[in-house]
Amino acid sequence: MAASVLCVTDFAAVLLAGGRGSRMGGMHKPALVVAGRTLLDRCLTAVADASPVVVVGPATTTDRTVFWAREDPPGGGPVAGLAAGLELIGEATSVAVLAADLVGVTADTVARLRNAVTADGALLDDGHAQWLIGVWRTDSLRRVLPKDPAGASLRSVLGALDYASVTAEPGETVDVDTPADLAKAASQHPHR
Repeated sequence: MAASVLCVTDFAAVLLAGGRGSRMGGMHKPALVVAGRTLLDRCLTAVADASPVVVVGPATTTDRTVFWAREDPPGGGPVAGLAAGLELIGEATSVAVLAADLVGVTADTVARLRNAVTADGALLDDGHAQWLIGVWRTDSLRRVLPKDPAGASLRSVLGALDYASVTAEPGETVDVDTPADLAKAASQHPHR
């Protein structure tokens, strides 16, 4: 079990980067490059105001200093990853929770979410709740995490919370799951 780190701000971030990437032939999706930047670095830019930032997944080179964590057990899913990340954010009162394979999430996206937080949090909605694009009150997340998070449904865990839905702007929820997604993202984001 990892020790908590000193919280530098009241706002932290947990980026979930531990997926298998099976539809990408096993490639580590956060390391994929779109418009000259890795998907992970794009997400790190979106949480530029957060400190600390914890990336849950295999360590890699980034444009920013981050803390690295691994879910227990490895491959235990996003709730296990979230639990591992929360262990390292100290006493931050709110935390952005993002998948690390997002193309269109920006600092503006995260700011809109932060401004919309209700009792427990806020998430992006593009007609569907985007459970991996949200800002949550840390104590609320800790309250609903199951004792054994491995294999738990993120939708079931976060769905128990009182949150605001923030309407997504075009492209904000785009992620990369397949080679076709990567090619489409590269063509739509040539300079971003």
